[in-house]
Amino acid sequence: MAIDRLNDRVALITGAGSGIGRASALRMASEGAAVMCADLNVEGAQTTAAQIAEHGGRSATMELDVTSEDAVKDALAQTVAVLGGLDVIFNNAGIGGAAYTWDQTIDVNLTGVYYGTYHGAAALVERGGGAIINTASIAGLNGLVSSASTRDPNLPVEPGAGAYVAAKHGVVGITRQFAVTYGPRNVRVNAICPGYIHTPMTAGIREMDGAEEFLAGLHPMGRLGQPEEIAAAAAFLASDDASFVNGVALPVDGGYTAR
Repeated sequence: MAIDRLNDRVALITGAGSGIGRASALRMASEGAAVMCADLNVEGAQTTAAQIAEHGGRSATMELDVTSEDAVKDALAQTVAVLGGLDVIFNNAGIGGAAYTWDQTIDVNLTGVYYGTYHGAAALVERGGGAIINTASIAGLNGLVSSASTRDPNLPVEPGAGAYVAAKHGVVGITRQFAVTYGPRNVRVNAICPGYIHTPMTAGIREMDGAEEFLAGLHPMGRLGQPEEIAAAAAFLASDDASFVNGVALPVDGGYTAR
């Protein structure tokens, strides 16, 4: 039986060109939502939109740099103009790894989410309410353990880890604060905290010798997650099934944070 929890709703999803963003766009479209697929990688977003269209869904694409406040505000307005509404905002775009500086990681993973939440909440209030979902991480609830530090505690600290953990903890804080502020105005704000997921962003670390087995062992279920498992949680939080869920940082992590 088809699920139609999101019929007649419009969702803006950032980072929709791959990974969790793509899976979430496809899932929400399958449940009836029209989806604006936004990504700095516009070709990836177009591929996602084409997949939605292949299954009879309605979508549009835009190139979006979430570190630009003006671009985020414009994305919200364009979604309304092109798709006729705005009910769900999924601030999902993110980066990770040692290749990125502190400033880059904070700009995308924290400031970008702040812009989407701050301006998105105001936009939803104007339309009578809605749901905001932010992608945090297990790194927003815990510190991260690396296979390198486990093998040799004298190795230097990985430069990207501190910024990533700081940003994701910040996302959880933003989520809770805006949930308190906007709950009385019919806007729910929640975060998803994925464990390690099979996505392009984790490919680099997973391809290191022994890394995938080590990471799988950190999850009591003994495996990494799939993007579709995060998408299922996002669709739930976007729907009326989560009508009394507000301010939650939901781990979808195979038990990682239960240890």
